[in-house]
Amino acid sequence: MQDTKRLSRLTAILLQLQTKRILNASELSEKFLVSKRTIYRDIKALEEAGVPIFTEEGKGYSLVEGYTIPPVMFTESEANALITAEQLILKNKDSSFIKEYTEAINKVKSVLKNHTKDKVNLLSNRIQFRYNLENDKTSNYLSTLQLAITNNFLCKIEYSTLENNEVTNRKIEPFALYSTQENWLLIAFCRLRNEFRAFRLDKIQNLEVLNEKFEPHKMTLQKYFEECRKKYFESLANSN
Repeated sequence: MQDTKRLSRLTAILLQLQTKRILNASELSEKFLVSKRTIYRDIKALEEAGVPIFTEEGKGYSLVEGYTIPPVMFTESEANALITAEQLILKNKDSSFIKEYTEAINKVKSVLKNHTKDKVNLLSNRIQFRYNLENDKTSNYLSTLQLAITNNFLCKIEYSTLENNEVTNRKIEPFALYSTQENWLLIAFCRLRNEFRAFRLDKIQNLEVLNEKFEPHKMTLQKYFEECRKKYFESLANSN
């Protein structure tokens, strides 16, 4: 039983290393509820089994560039969770997001066993989310902006303001994305206004990713929302 439990943990550690660029012993010990000494032994066992793990002093572990493991086999419950998420995403208002997720989920379905495929196809016909019933698509920029965020690419947008629909041209430094039931919003540093602003994706009339990079932001989402709350309460106080 103990060997089975350890084998399961070794497999899970390997999957974690494939998923993330670098992991340290503290993160792994907290995730798997074992001591760091146990993680050290697990890493050594994986190395002895031929897994090329690179240890970066003071930072952690990573898989050697180019190393891959065989396709992951999903349990029926894991496949059901992905199919449920698929039905939710099909109601999303950004068409680029739906396209990318659909292509990804098709790759997932391709590695399922035949009897599991039949079951997940049955499940997909028995799940429905009761919002965005008309399947409205209000934007097509989410996937492009995700790449701009992760690669620090400067963007140029034509943006229609909420107040009077005036169109302004802006250069922005994309920072984060968040979703409401109605729309996706982009948080970005606006060079026109010289501050962080939230932009509704359905109000972006044109988006161009420029061949120019900006310095990564020191802002965090938590700090951004704290500043928004502070400005809101200050405006309430001033109005009184």
